[in-house]
Parts: sequence; C-alpha cells; structure tokens
Amino acid sequence: MLAAMSRDLFSSEISRHVWDSKYRYRDGALLHDQTVADTWRRVALALAQQERSEVDAWAARFYAILDNFRFLPGGRILAGSGTARKVTLFNCFVMGTIDDSLDGIFDALKQGALTMQQGGGVGYDFSTLRPAGTLTHRAGTIASGPVSFMRIWDSMCATLLSTGARRGAMMATLRCDHPDIEQFITAKQDARELRHFNLSVLVSDAFMQAVEEGGDWPLVFPAAALEGAAGEVLMRAWPGHDGEIPCRVIRRIPAQQLWQQIMRATYDYAEPGVLFIDRINHENNLYYREHISATNPCGEVPLPPYGACNLGSVNLTRFVREPFTPNARIDSEALRETVQVAVRLMDDVVDASRFPLPEQEAQARGTRRLGLGLTGLADALLMLGGRYDSGEGRRTAQQVMRELRDCAYRASVELAREKGAFPFFVRDAYLVAPFVQRLPADIREGIAAHGIRNSHLTAIAPTGTISLLADNISSGLEPVFAWSYRRRLLERDGRYGEHEVSDYAWRLWREVQGDAALPAHFVTALELDPQAHLAMQAALQPYVDSAISKTINIPVDYPFERFQSIYREAHRLGLKGCTTFRPNPITGAILQTQEPALSHCCSIEREAD
Repeated sequence: MLAAMSRDLFSSEISRHVWDSKYRYRDGALLHDQTVADTWRRVALALAQQERSEVDAWAARFYAILDNFRFLPGGRILAGSGTARKVTLFNCFVMGTIDDSLDGIFDALKQGALTMQQGGGVGYDFSTLRPAGTLTHRAGTIASGPVSFMRIWDSMCATLLSTGARRGAMMATLRCDHPDIEQFITAKQDARELRHFNLSVLVSDAFMQAVEEGGDWPLVFPAAALEGAAGEVLMRAWPGHDGEIPCRVIRRIPAQQLWQQIMRATYDYAEPGVLFIDRINHENNLYYREHISATNPCGEVPLPPYGACNLGSVNLTRFVREPFTPNARIDSEALRETVQVAVRLMDDVVDASRFPLPEQEAQARGTRRLGLGLTGLADALLMLGGRYDSGEGRRTAQQVMRELRDCAYRASVELAREKGAFPFFVRDAYLVAPFVQRLPADIREGIAAHGIRNSHLTAIAPTGTISLLADNISSGLEPVFAWSYRRRLLERDGRYGEHEVSDYAWRLWREVQGDAALPAHFVTALELDPQAHLAMQAALQPYVDSAISKTINIPVDYPFERFQSIYREAHRLGLKGCTTFRPNPITGAILQTQEPALSHCCSIEREAD
C-alpha cells in the first residue's frame, strides 16, 4: 500500500540530524525508521487506524500530505504515533486551577510532572496562590507567594531533564492585579532563577485603560482567602470561581508605574511577555463554557484548565509554483486539498493519543480542539518576489491564511456531518461567538445544519524544530533570521554540537542565480523595523481562532519610548499577545553563536513542538 522509498529526502545535514535525534523511532540500537519516509508511513498508518472505514485509503492520503514535508504535524505526533511508547501525541497542556493549599499545590505539581514525563509542555496560572506576607486561612502561617512556589516547579522540571526525559517547556502566568505582580515581573532577572519557565502577564483591558488615563491600579485577592484583612472590597472574576467574587484591595499603585515596570523588564531581559486576556476570552469560540487564564508554553493556544493543543503546520514553500519568476504563484487548489486532509489527520490524533491525566482526555475529546497553521511564510514570500514588510507581502499572507481558515472550517463541518460534532458543541451559543460570526455565510449555515467537529481549528506555532526538519524553511510567520549561520543543537548523547544552517529559499535562489546579488526583497529579521513584525501578526490574527506565537526582534539601540509603543499598538490592533526579544545580559548570549535571536519561549530546546 505505502511502498518503501529509497530516495534521500534531506538536502541539509541539520534536517537529517533533527529527524534522527527527535523523531526517528528507535529502541536502543534497534532502528524502526530506516528513512524519514518510514516515519511518515508509521504516522499515517497509526492515525488512519482511527477511521471507521477505508483505512488503507486514508493512510495513503495522510502519507501524501506528509511526503516532502508538505504538512508538518506537531513534534509529539511525529515522535509518538505508531510506537509502543506510553506518550501523549499532544504538544502542550494548560494544567488545572491550582488550589491555594499545600495539598492543592503539590497535587498540581504532581500532575505537571506526570504530563511532562510523557512529553507534554505545561502552562499554569499562578494567580490563585495567596500573595506573599498574608496569613494562610487554615494553618495560621505566612504565605510565601506564587513566585516562591514556581521555584518548586522549576526544580521538578530540572530533575525530570536529568533523568533523560524530553526537554520541558513551562509557561507561568499571573494577573496584572495580583499583589505579587511586581515580584513576578522581575523574577527572571537573576540568571539562576526559573530558567525552565516562560513568564507572561495577564493584562486586562481595564488595566490598559488605567494606563492611558493615568489612574491608580488596585492589587487584589479574594477576600474569603484572607484572614483578618479589612478595607476596600471590589468585585472581580477570579480563576476557580464562577462569576465575580469579593476581592480585597491589598494596595494601589499608579497604573503607569506598573506598566513601566513590565515594559522595562521585557526591554532589558526579554521577559515577561504580555497576554491580552480579555481579548483572548472575548474571541474564544467556547466562551459559553470556558474562562481562560493561561496558554501553552509558546502562547499560540490559549486553553482552559486541562486543555490541550494538537498542532500542525502547512509548509507554504511546497505550494509555490515557478518560484523566482514573474509567474510565481501559490497553488491554491493543492493548498486546499492538503488542509482538508490535514484537518482529518489531526482530528484522528485526538482519538489515537494517550493522555497523562483523565481530565486532559475529557477536555481534548470534549472540544476536539485543533491548532492548524502555516510555516515557511517568509520563504514563500521570497519565492513569490514579495517583501515581508510590504503591503503586498501582508496581503498575500492574509489571503493564504484566510484560505486556510475557511478550508479548515469547511472540512470540520463535513467531518461533523460524517462523524458528529464535538461533544461540548451548543449550536446557538457557538454560532454567536465573534470569530464564528465573521466566517463566510456558507460555513455558518453548515455549522447550523450539521454542527462542527472541532471547537477551534487554527493557530500559528513557532515551528522552530519541525521547520529545521523540513530543510530549514523559515519558521511560522517569522521573517528569515539570517541567510546562513552556525547553530548549536543538543546531540543524542546529551552534548551540544554545532551545525551549519542556511535558509531554504536562499539556497534555492543560489542554485539558480549562483553568486548574483540578492534582490531587494530579500530581507532578514534584523533588517526589519519592529513595526513590520507587528503588522504581519496583525494581518493574520483575524483568521486565527486561537493565537499566534511571534517574536518581534528589537535592535539593541532601539529607543525605549518607541519600544513601549509596540505593546500599546498590539493592544489597539486587537492582538491576543505580544512578545519581543532585544539582546540582553541574561539571554543575549544566544547571539554569540550567531543563532536566531528568538524569544524566551521559542528556542529549539525550549519550544514544545
């Protein structure tokens, strides 16, 4: 059925290394995957087993989109499908709400350890933990605060890594009105602290309004959890509670002062990131049953407690016909066909996967959430003759993402007609979700008539590792970092080795043009104004029902005042989050080896793909 293939599908050594070290199925010295085609065959057969009929035909279709790296499933799917390993096929999870008790904290720690042991990255909202210095409700002791307990998670992650487990990624979030927010903002400015965490502040619309108006900002915590406290009480929504509850004002600070602290920290240390949490919840297709306060480790999938992300990316470089010519174009028909099959493949992942915890299985199978996105965007634009920072380039990207969204939603409606809607689907509530209301009329009519198989369908992940696998195409929606450079990668023996890396589109151009000067539209990340990064993210966000992982590269000498304006503009444009990277004393060492200046969350050893 899926005939063996002997052709060598790697044109760069680093791609072969990534496959061999991360995705090749082996048991000690026994190699099950002789070639990457065997890996594709293994994945296709394992997922097609979830089909009710025509298993061989679906295996062949799945193989066809995996072949030549046209579609790149998340790394856990590539590494785990069709193996005997007890691992999850889901890249990342947001863990349950942490109960503010010693039992609750260590139960949450255990759940995180079990999840990471099976290969999943984890995200936590630490806002439920009592601020430092307050009296604990039951034990009569003084609370040490969220940041102190985050250190326990950090040690757990380091311990798991020492056992040979897959390198872990963790996200920690904290509300902008939590009394310990200032300690959270500066937590990683010590190079020894929380090195296995990515940090993001949950920024509300009310806070942004207070910043604009120059008002005071109350720092609060649920009154019922605080003993002996008196003073002002405000009603606030809080994780772990339905609706608004009374919260005690611990203190007030100028909103602009807190904003300056966030901005100065991320300018100087590249952390924390910012999540616009009200926008995330307003735009959530499952607003009627979920309240979100955390994301996966790279931020592209906001999730409720125990939610999981099932990722995959369409490799745009494989759909450019007649590259570097006046006739260069995207093959829209081939793209649509690939997306249609990819949605089915990813939906089968939900049924094929193991889950570390029963709560995660219930969430994943109740929502059947997918995160289908794109990668190789910048290289595809180069091959089409477009500049990344041009209006034409953004329009092309927008058109492709709109096509991907609409095709994915139509495929999910057809799957619902065949297999049924996702269990948590409530037709009338789902149809009035803002994102769903903006879909084309025929899709909304299809949802009304048949339901939809998957609650969410699109996300744009960083794809750093799988993009290296696919011949070092540009990753996600990021611009090309550099045409060629040396990169340190972790070897299978636990040591680091250096590899020559060159960009896919640049190599393709050189094959045709030799040493001819590069055209003016060949631009790299560090040549672009930060506003160009932001503009591309804003161009695609309307077509993404989850979120986008994007790093805005900031030159060392970029003025602080202009830097602050990036975040305000991101909020004004309706983005769900913003992450920047400016070389700095803590993470700036990455530049010494001429590697991409990626954000705190997206290095190849830290991202969760």
